[in-house]
Amino acid sequence: MIVALIIACEVGFWVLLAAGLGLRYLAKKPALGAAVLLCEPLMELVLLVVTTLDLKNGAEPDWKHGLAALYIGYTVAYGHYTVTWLDGHAAYRLAGGPKPAGARYGKARAVHEWKLWVRTVIAAAVALALLQVAIWYVGDAGDVSSLRAWQSSALRVAGIHGLIAVGYTIWPKKAPEGAEERPVPAKSG
Repeated sequence: MIVALIIACEVGFWVLLAAGLGLRYLAKKPALGAAVLLCEPLMELVLLVVTTLDLKNGAEPDWKHGLAALYIGYTVAYGHYTVTWLDGHAAYRLAGGPKPAGARYGKARAVHEWKLWVRTVIAAAVALALLQVAIWYVGDAGDVSSLRAWQSSALRVAGIHGLIAVGYTIWPKKAPEGAEERPVPAKSG
């Protein structure tokens, strides 16, 4: 049931995102579109409650509970960023808004990668905290090795992403001949 709920949350995220942006730009109802977009965090709250109830009702902690914690961590760190990024592109494509700034080359790209890495660290921290609470909750009553393995996975992901950011810093991507380097916007939304 937990896996089905995680899949439903992911599908629901994209459905609500498409509906919110469609209402905002195609139907010209920005307030209604914003209201739909604000419903997205409710799905993660439902996932958290269902996962907690599953453990409370005696379920053996396993990979599904760990995956739920990582999914919630990811959406906490990257959910708003994804919505903002897609909103900027939808405004440009559908409503004649300004072209979104991009950080494709050089120092701007390295800075962008480090900002993304900070988001990954936040995602890992949220997942680690949720997993640790689950470990304390289960206590000696169950096998928590799966939850500890997910904690290790969250740390590995943050470490690998850090290495990627280091790579962009040491070996910056060069702009092709004639391409201009656009700076990263000041807003880190």
